[in-house]
Amino acid sequence: MTQSRQSFFIGNEWVKPASERTFMLINASTEEVLGTVPEAVEADIDAAVAAARRALFDGPWAKASPAERAEVMNQFVAALAARGEAIARAVSAQNGMPLMVSGQLEGQFGAGVVQYYAALAASLGQPDVRPSQMGKETLVERSPVGVVAAIVPWNFPVTLALNKIAPAMAAGCTLVIKPSPGTVLDSYILAEAALEAGVPAGVLNWVAADRDVGAYLVSHPGVDKVAFTGSTGAGRMIGRTCGELLRPVTLELGGKSAAILLEDADIGLFLQGVPFAAMLNNGQACYNATRILAPRSRYNDVVDGLAGFAGALKVGDALDPETHIGPMASAAHRDRVEGYIAIGKSEARLVAGGGRPKASNRGWFVEPTIFADVSNTDRIAREEIFGPVLSVIPYDGEDDAVRIANDSDFGLGGSVWSADSAHALNVARRVESGTVGVNGYMPSLGAPFGGIKASGLGREFGPEAIGAYQNTKSIYVMS
Repeated sequence: MTQSRQSFFIGNEWVKPASERTFMLINASTEEVLGTVPEAVEADIDAAVAAARRALFDGPWAKASPAERAEVMNQFVAALAARGEAIARAVSAQNGMPLMVSGQLEGQFGAGVVQYYAALAASLGQPDVRPSQMGKETLVERSPVGVVAAIVPWNFPVTLALNKIAPAMAAGCTLVIKPSPGTVLDSYILAEAALEAGVPAGVLNWVAADRDVGAYLVSHPGVDKVAFTGSTGAGRMIGRTCGELLRPVTLELGGKSAAILLEDADIGLFLQGVPFAAMLNNGQACYNATRILAPRSRYNDVVDGLAGFAGALKVGDALDPETHIGPMASAAHRDRVEGYIAIGKSEARLVAGGGRPKASNRGWFVEPTIFADVSNTDRIAREEIFGPVLSVIPYDGEDDAVRIANDSDFGLGGSVWSADSAHALNVARRVESGTVGVNGYMPSLGAPFGGIKASGLGREFGPEAIGAYQNTKSIYVMS
C-alpha cells in the first residue's frame, strides 16, 4: 500500500503546494514505490517562513512563559511516544535502517530528546543578575533568536530533526523544517503528533525540498538562524552563505573517526561494541569510528576478529527484526560506497565482504566490508565513505596511535579501548575530536555533541544547545 501525501504542514494546516512537483519515495530494501510527496518551490518556503514569523510575534507562542512552553513540549512527547512504532517503520522502509536500530533511536530516543528539553525549558526565564564594576548590577536576559531553518539529512531523519526542534522550542523559537527528499514520510507523522499535542500554529512547519530550494531557505530574509546536519561539502556552502549574512549557524557535519585499541584491550568487548561504535545504521552515521587502530603486536587478532564479526552479521530487509545490516539509503549512495570499496581493493587487503549479498537481487545492499593493511594516507582512511566499511590500521606505540587518530581533516567521534579505563581516559583526552568514548561510544543527551575541524561548528545536546537558539542582552543598571 502506497503512502502518498498531497500537502505541506504549514501553520497547523495541510496546505496545497504551489506547484505539482513531487518526490517519489522508494523502499530501500525492495525498491518498491512507497508513495509520493510534494516538492517545495520558493513560494512554499515563503509561506512556511511567514507562518513561523507570525507565530514568533503573535499568538500564544509569542506570549508563552517557559513553563507554558514546557507543558506544550510534554504533550508533544506523549504524542510522539504513541507513534514510536510507526515512526520506526517509516524510517526503516525509506532509508534502510535496521528496525532493531530505528525502534530505539528513531522511535524512542527522539521523544526523549523533547522530554529532556521540556524539563530544561521549565527552568528558563529566571533572572541572571551579575555584579557590576561600574554600577549597581547587570541583568543578563535571553530571548529567542527567531525563526530557525532546520535542515535534516536522511540517515537519522527523526532524531536529527528533534535535536533541533526541541532546544529551539525550549528557547521560544519557531521553525521551518526541511527534510531530505528521500525520507519525508516520517515528517508527516511528526506533524500529526504536533497537531494532536496542541503545538500552536506556525511553531513547526515542514516543507520537503531539493538542495536548490533548500539554499533559498538558508538565505531567506525571514530566517534568523540555520541548523544543519549533513555532509561537510554542503555545510561549507551553508556556512559561506550564513557568514556573508552574519546569520548564526550550527553545522553538524561529517567524520572519519578512529577507534584506538590499546595493547591491553579486550578484543571481545570491542567486537561487542562495534555495532554502535563503528557500524551503526549500516555505517551511515557521521560519528562511526571507521578507522580501527590496532597495535602491531595484536594486529592479526584484531583483523581476524573483525572479519569474523562482519561475516556473522545478518544482511537483509530493514523491516526484519533480525536484520543487523540493511541496505544503503539509495541506489546512488550504494554506487558511491561501492566505488570506495573498489578503491580499497587497490589500496589495501580485503578480508571480508566487498560485494553485494548473493541472496537477493533487490534492494541497495552492500556487504559489511573489512580492509586490512591500510595506511592512514589511503583514500579509504581519509575520506568519509558512509557505509559498512572499516579500515584496520596498525600502529607502533601509543604516541603513534594518537598521531594517526589526529591525522585527519575531521574531528567528530572516536573511542579508546583498554582494560584500564583510567588509562583509556587519559588517551581519550589527547584525541582531537568533539566527542570520544571510552570502551564504547554512544552520545549522551545531557552533554554537548558536535565536531571540530571539518566536522562542524557548534553543539547539539546538553543545556548548551539552548544557547544556540537564544540572543543575549546585558542591561547595565547604574543606580
